[in-house]
Amino acid sequence: MTRIFVPNDALTEALDAAGLVAALHAACPDAEIVRNGSRGMAWLEPLIEVETPNGRIGYGPVAPADVTGLLAAGFLTGGDHKLRIGRPEDVPFFARQTRITFKRVGLTDPVSLADYRAHGGLKGLQRALSMTQDAIVTEVLESGLRGRGGAGFPTGIKWRTVMLTPATQKYIVANADEGDSGTFADRMIMEGDPFLLIEGMIIAGIAVGATRGYVYLRSEYPHAIAAMNTAVEIARREGVLGPRVLGSDFAFNMEIRVGAGAYVCGEETSLLDSLEGKRGQVRAKPPPPAITGLFGKPTIVNNVLSLVAVPDILADGAAAYKAHGYGRSRGTMPVQLAGNIKHGGLFEVPFGITLGELVEDIGGGTASGRPVRAVQVGGPLGAYFPPSLFDTVFDYEAFTARDGLIGHGGVVVFDDTVDMARMARFAMEFCAIESCGKCTPCRIGSTRGVEVIDRMLAGVPGQAELLTDLCDTMKFGSLCALGGFTPYPVMSAFRHFPEDFTRIPAKAAA
Repeated sequence: MTRIFVPNDALTEALDAAGLVAALHAACPDAEIVRNGSRGMAWLEPLIEVETPNGRIGYGPVAPADVTGLLAAGFLTGGDHKLRIGRPEDVPFFARQTRITFKRVGLTDPVSLADYRAHGGLKGLQRALSMTQDAIVTEVLESGLRGRGGAGFPTGIKWRTVMLTPATQKYIVANADEGDSGTFADRMIMEGDPFLLIEGMIIAGIAVGATRGYVYLRSEYPHAIAAMNTAVEIARREGVLGPRVLGSDFAFNMEIRVGAGAYVCGEETSLLDSLEGKRGQVRAKPPPPAITGLFGKPTIVNNVLSLVAVPDILADGAAAYKAHGYGRSRGTMPVQLAGNIKHGGLFEVPFGITLGELVEDIGGGTASGRPVRAVQVGGPLGAYFPPSLFDTVFDYEAFTARDGLIGHGGVVVFDDTVDMARMARFAMEFCAIESCGKCTPCRIGSTRGVEVIDRMLAGVPGQAELLTDLCDTMKFGSLCALGGFTPYPVMSAFRHFPEDFTRIPAKAAA
């Protein structure tokens, strides 16, 4: 039976993948249609693939109206057509990647445990079950894995703290509240390979002695919620989760919790308050969640991309993972290319590539064809980099040295029509709207920041010094990264694009 693969992720559903599946069912009633994850080449979606003796052949972007023409061209056997791209792995965008974390996404049926096993799944967990807690934590520490959600804190150090903290109950929490603009890697992995997150969380549980896990998932991701819930049910039924994980003496269970749309709940302590049924507010640290976390117990709070890197580290060894990367930034980073970019999508690559290579070479420059003026890396709290900084290496320390941050790996591109003063004002306004209100620098500083920028654009003297002073107060006085990082986009826009802040009349008030 011929097998046709049609992605089932949020992007392709938005592009009428459901209509495409209906058209394929009607035209090819004898074919088996597999709903896979996305290959990550957004400009080709919906990208459908057909299984042939010469491998899987892709066609895209395909609309329901294209099905009749594809059939006439013999696409069921890989026939030639204007939408034919050949083997997806041979497309330059894909071929240049080093897929470790995303190696199964787009290749397998996301909710087939048999498929997951057949493509190397559960090998890391099986090895972990034969190791001591300290040996697992040491493996993660020696791999060089760092948190993929923000500051790049070493994952193994966090795990060791939880392991060594005595408690009757410990927890594993996956932070899947992916709220940064231009980011979609968490969504893609949960929709395209949900068992990988489950496996990573179980390994973390074995390592530190936790028997309970939670995935805190944003409500805006209904497809990811459905995929994760289905995968958890299957994992329980097949003995991957439960009182005896894979027949061992170790118990681990988990559930999916859905957030209510607060950006600040992407901060780990605010997330924990939300999980406990409280209003999401930032907690003062110390103590960190690794010592006093969910319900007052030691808790690992890791980003999804951190947890899904763990199974391969355990399966292949720390040295294999550490062999990739640059400086202290080891392994690969699933970079998300978005905004005004010709070839947007997910590009997994070892740390060490330059920002210019990602934007101009891999991404193909702007979709509009106009010159790139600015790139924001790290979400709405990330700094704006002009082309003069495109030699910056994708590395935590390299970005920090230039007053930037990698964050979750989102790269948003703007062409020369962007108004950077408006972008700076937006950052302050965003902070004011999303602030949990607990600390004064964030709550009041962001509101005053909008007013200062408005006065600056109106030509009121002395506002540049006031803005700088205000940003320093927010950066060093805020309880969490929401207020602490808002100065990054504001000051980088002002520093690199000062001409946008001196035009009159005030554009921001328009």
